[in-house]
Amino acid sequence: MAPYLVVAAVAVLVTAVASYAVLQLSRRYRLAPAVRDRDVHRTPTPRLGGIAMFAGVLAAFAVAGAQPEFSPLFARGPEMWALLGACAMIAVVGILDDLLDLDWMVKLAAQLAAAGLLAWNGVQIVSLPFGDTLIVGSPAVNFVITVFLITLVMNAVNFVDGLDGLVAGVAIIANSLFFIYTRLLNEQIGRVDSVVFASFIGIVVVGICVGFLPFNWHRARMFMGDTGALLVGLLMATSTVSVTGQLNPAALDQKLVLASYIPIILPIAVLALPLADFSLAVVRRLKAGKSPFTADRQHLHHRLLDMGHSPLQAVLIFYLGTAVLSVAVLLVFTMQSWVLPVVVLVAGGAACVLLLLFPAVRVRARFAQRGLVPLTRRGSPVDAPSAERTAGSESNERIPE
Repeated sequence: MAPYLVVAAVAVLVTAVASYAVLQLSRRYRLAPAVRDRDVHRTPTPRLGGIAMFAGVLAAFAVAGAQPEFSPLFARGPEMWALLGACAMIAVVGILDDLLDLDWMVKLAAQLAAAGLLAWNGVQIVSLPFGDTLIVGSPAVNFVITVFLITLVMNAVNFVDGLDGLVAGVAIIANSLFFIYTRLLNEQIGRVDSVVFASFIGIVVVGICVGFLPFNWHRARMFMGDTGALLVGLLMATSTVSVTGQLNPAALDQKLVLASYIPIILPIAVLALPLADFSLAVVRRLKAGKSPFTADRQHLHHRLLDMGHSPLQAVLIFYLGTAVLSVAVLLVFTMQSWVLPVVVLVAGGAACVLLLLFPAVRVRARFAQRGLVPLTRRGSPVDAPSAERTAGSESNERIPE
């Protein structure tokens, strides 16, 4: 465990220091883009935080290369170097987009190229578990499926990046649980390089997001931009593919029938909300006769703002939803009973629904009407309708690309 903690600590420290440096440089050279008509935030805000996150990734790779735990990953094949190259490609196109606002076709081409580089160098789905057997496709089919899935996850994460701290916090929760899962899996089946590879990626994502979150928490001093969101999506997709497509479910302890499907179900669970938002956005835009990559203000987090939730409350709802789904599925793998996973899923789901249906501003207004809380807060009168109307306008967010 110590090598992973060292990697995480380096990623946190380097990302935090780099974030401060990027923020100061952005302010000094006025690199914050002008507020566009479709943006929600009111003041120009730097969106080059992804540069700092990429610096954290580079530092994590450098430290990992000097540790015996990870040296086989660098020596056995080109996967680690391909991932580093793919991250560099995404960082370059992301920085250009954050500065120049590139056409969506250019960004998509870069994403496909990065995913293709990974798949070409062995990071691909070579099989899918079905019960205690494996379904193996042809090399061409495996390549296409892998490129599609990696590109899908990158865009799903990027699409959901619209509130302060949303992507960073969701990634921390999801990858922390995914890291726990891969370490438990390693103990059960012994060392498998693809599982160690996934563990390494998971802890790197946690590290860079922890280092960046203080600069991105509401109200954000800096956005991660497409650079950071696509980078996080690329890393999460790669760790998912590394476990899902290269693990024999017959090696797992069949305490539960569902256990053999955890390599598929857990990644879907941790990415459930971004994937749902992405799917709804694509369907909505195609029905309107627009490009799937056309920016709009109808993402799930925007709908939460329109319901009266504050930006912080909307983010916490996403956090809770991600944690509930991930913990419930992880418990299926670690426990011999369905009871606790079902309890977590039902109780957590109920909590999410309550938070969703009862925005804090409305609850406080009702309490104020009944004299249960003061009529003022921080010197301002409580006015439910007014608060609901302005909830979205007070956020320092922007619409994701």
